[in-house]
Amino acid sequence: MTVSVLLVDDEELVRTGIRAILEAQPGIRVAGEAADGAAVVPLVRRLCPDVVAMDVRMPLMDGIEATRAVLASVPDPPKILVVTTFEQDEYVYRALRAGADGFLLKRARPAEIVHAVRLIAEGESLLFPAAVRELAAAHGNQEARAAMERARLTEREREVLLLITRGLANAEIARQLFLGTETVKSHVSSVLAKLGARDRVQAVITAYESGFVAPG
Repeated sequence: MTVSVLLVDDEELVRTGIRAILEAQPGIRVAGEAADGAAVVPLVRRLCPDVVAMDVRMPLMDGIEATRAVLASVPDPPKILVVTTFEQDEYVYRALRAGADGFLLKRARPAEIVHAVRLIAEGESLLFPAAVRELAAAHGNQEARAAMERARLTEREREVLLLITRGLANAEIARQLFLGTETVKSHVSSVLAKLGARDRVQAVITAYESGFVAPG
């Protein structure tokens, strides 16, 4: 299956570089480009990309508002990969909180960029570096704690959530817990449903904000 990508960044040089990296790979094509978040929704509707690789800081509409706009107005939204210069950035956290599926540093190696796009397209989450985990924990709030209490996760579901916060994919969780991959998928779906989380990233944020797990 070919993964189609929409590139959104106000720096043409960045878009050109990422396009060259992605289009050199089999099974990935760049469907289009935009220089600002304000153009994202119309392009997503027209091009139907699988992944939007989007800068978090742009002049007219930043990646946070563009993420919200896509999720609010597109029936079957693409995965959103936030691309940023600094990992310990309040903007990154806010974009993830708004519904982005992961983030990538602009200084990442070509292989890491390709891996991130493919992983996001498959519905997996990217490992949160320590800086972002600390940001999430610092934003602890009663809403997240209440969501965790309401969820009433089983012991197995709590184990699965803990491994999700460590960035493990379903197959890795299955090996860790000596379970079948389909069983793990079922547990992950149950955890997301109970937490009211759109995806794994939102579940991880809730886990840190609620104090269920602490950085480190």
